[in-house]
Amino acid sequence: MTTESRIASAFGLDAEGWARHANPWSGWTRFTTCLPLLVLAIWSRTWLGWWSLAPISLALVWIWINPRAFGPARDDSAWITKGVFGERFWSLRATDPVPERHRTLPHILNAVALLGLPFVVWGLTALQVWPTIMGMVLIIGGKLWYIDRMAILYEDIVKDRPDRRYASAHP
Repeated sequence: MTTESRIASAFGLDAEGWARHANPWSGWTRFTTCLPLLVLAIWSRTWLGWWSLAPISLALVWIWINPRAFGPARDDSAWITKGVFGERFWSLRATDPVPERHRTLPHILNAVALLGLPFVVWGLTALQVWPTIMGMVLIIGGKLWYIDRMAILYEDIVKDRPDRRYASAHP
């Protein structure tokens, strides 16, 4: 079992969950709201004190709900939909191998995104804007590039196996 498949299981992403998460509204709202809302909610401790636990809790609830908040993707024409379905293939690579050319870069891009975490923690702990933003740029930029690679992975897999296109993208 891969780390990605364990994370998907923790978020309850079964075949239906992946189809809902592949909805462009889910993908784009995840990029544009989840991390920024969580950072803002944590930062709000300076204004709200202990009351900041309310927006922090709401942000965490949104992060949990987001992958299943929208209906299933209608097709695979959107870039982000292809990326999410590629992510599904990537998460199952232990039992269903991906093409050789896709086996290294996703690890590097996940590491780039992970490099942003200490900056965000530092920025939020010290209430410093530049490390917070630097960390967010690394996390979101790394994840966007990762999703781009997953879209290419998806296209490569369905090119060779059209039976796995969209609705059957849930092995």
